[in-house]
Amino acid sequence: MTGTATDHQADRRTRVTVLVALVANLVIALAKAVGGLFAGSPALLSEAAHSVADSLNEVFLLAALRRSRRPADEKHPFGYGKERFFWSLIAAVGIFVMGGCFSFFQGVEALRNGAEEKLSGYVAGLIVLGVAFVAEGISLLRALHQVRRQGGSAGLRDPALRTVVAEDGTAVLGVTLAMIGMALHMVTGQVVWEASASLAIGVLLVYVAYRLGRDARDQLIGEAMDPETTGRIRALLQAQPEIDSVEALLTMKVGLDSTLVAARVDLVPGLDSEQVEEVAVRIKRSIASLVPEAGEIFLDVTDRAAARERESPAATGERGGA
Repeated sequence: MTGTATDHQADRRTRVTVLVALVANLVIALAKAVGGLFAGSPALLSEAAHSVADSLNEVFLLAALRRSRRPADEKHPFGYGKERFFWSLIAAVGIFVMGGCFSFFQGVEALRNGAEEKLSGYVAGLIVLGVAFVAEGISLLRALHQVRRQGGSAGLRDPALRTVVAEDGTAVLGVTLAMIGMALHMVTGQVVWEASASLAIGVLLVYVAYRLGRDARDQLIGEAMDPETTGRIRALLQAQPEIDSVEALLTMKVGLDSTLVAARVDLVPGLDSEQVEEVAVRIKRSIASLVPEAGEIFLDVTDRAAARERESPAATGERGGA
């Protein structure tokens, strides 16, 4: 599925949001790294690793936006929509490894070996963090604005946009923790404050990575439609006069805006093959109209009465005696 014009417009807005976050993170990562080395600050170096991880993740998300819109082909008949979920999972792994693990390492090293105190360096580091706070805040506001434009919580269905919001929100909180740790270290002379800030940033990043990874995993292994939409499809099927019963209804998201719907239904007795075909076509059109994201619809129709007749003892006896 290649998506509608509206979907492509949403993709363009998401791409701009990701690019804004990428530029902000690249500049901030460089500033944090220089400031962290100059000040000998583990919290600031942890934040630099955080920004590097976020920058790499934005590259992954840009790849996801481009690759997920490729049309279906013989090798991938349902399209490439799940590319978004795959790259979102890779981004979560990047947050965990490059951000969380490095932050834990910096915190532990600071507790074991201490950190060199340079007053001028710490002042410069706090200034860098203040600038980073403003830049990350602007990027977060841009992402939240897009979420509102795309329907609030519904906009967070897009794993790329969801990841940017999570990254920017975590970055704002992480910068705040780093500033508090650095300030307390500078005032008290106790490195434990800054080491604790670094460890707290690590915990925060690991938690965010876990949540993003869990969501991406659910979507990759085949997440169903929400129960409300599934219920609407089932009600539509049950309302058809030609359907005797709905034996099974299965749904699976195959992309951001494309879902596979498969139903097994029993028809009322007496329908010929031409009527069955007409019913199937009408039902598929009704489902597509009710749920526009249902890009692939499959119906397995059976005549229960005819099946029972074929399997009855009398029919079996007749076949056996023939």
